[in-house]
Amino acid sequence: MPLNAYSEEAKKICLPWLFDSTIWNEFRFRDNDIVIAAYPKSGTTWTQQIVSQLIFDGEADLDVATLSPWLDSLKVPKYQKFAQLEAQQNRRFIKTHLPADALVYSPNVKYIYLGRDGRDIALSLYYHLANLSDDEKKNKAESELIPESIQEYYNIWLDRDGYPFISFWQHINSWWGIHKLPNVLLVNFASLKRDLKNEIERIANFLEISVQEKSWESILEHCQFNYMKAHADKLAPEHGMFLKNGAQTFFNKGEAQRWKTILNPDEIHKYEVLVKEHLSSDCAYWLETGLLAE
Repeated sequence: MPLNAYSEEAKKICLPWLFDSTIWNEFRFRDNDIVIAAYPKSGTTWTQQIVSQLIFDGEADLDVATLSPWLDSLKVPKYQKFAQLEAQQNRRFIKTHLPADALVYSPNVKYIYLGRDGRDIALSLYYHLANLSDDEKKNKAESELIPESIQEYYNIWLDRDGYPFISFWQHINSWWGIHKLPNVLLVNFASLKRDLKNEIERIANFLEISVQEKSWESILEHCQFNYMKAHADKLAPEHGMFLKNGAQTFFNKGEAQRWKTILNPDEIHKYEVLVKEHLSSDCAYWLETGLLAE
């Protein structure tokens, strides 16, 4: 995809209760900014924590939700986020849940894209939506968003391609289409689970950050699931203000391949058929395993 060929339709993605892509049109990049992108519930917050640890050399108790705002979210006024980012003297890292063709691209910015098996995303989204506050549910006619069972939601999410968010397949394909650019890095939830230190080293190399040997113990400790859950009030998006039981609810299990114990063979097959229909074989292999085909 040509770098400047982003469609006007994509740039206008807007869910009135959640996010608006046009916010990026007003944002002023600095050279060496970092954009962390992912489909919801793919490991975005985990990666924000990893990047924060690299930038701040393993510092504990960082307010990552403030340092790294979800720029296209409508939960916090855009000019408040712009002001917070403009005031930062550190290297900035910003979160988005948009496909690549809905962003304003800069060749001087580093982009990290998180992938995760869609079956795990769907299950995680079910628990996330079920834990929204009463006000959030009221705003979104929640009775239409959350079915009674996780299997029912999984099937609706597949049938309606990402409901109630944006197209899952479009999201993956948009980032896969530019993943070979030198300022784009693919990271996968499965790879983070498999070898966290190796993935953090890979991210550090991409961001051109040298990690001191003495800092590794702190960095790895602060990027563990239990640590992040214990510090959820400073890590969860918008500090968890939209969740009925607070920020800790944002962190559910943090597991990979949980779908194997929840979905039946027909439900698994349904996803596999759609993968073949929508993704190239190389992209599908990476999405499931975190490995790039040779």
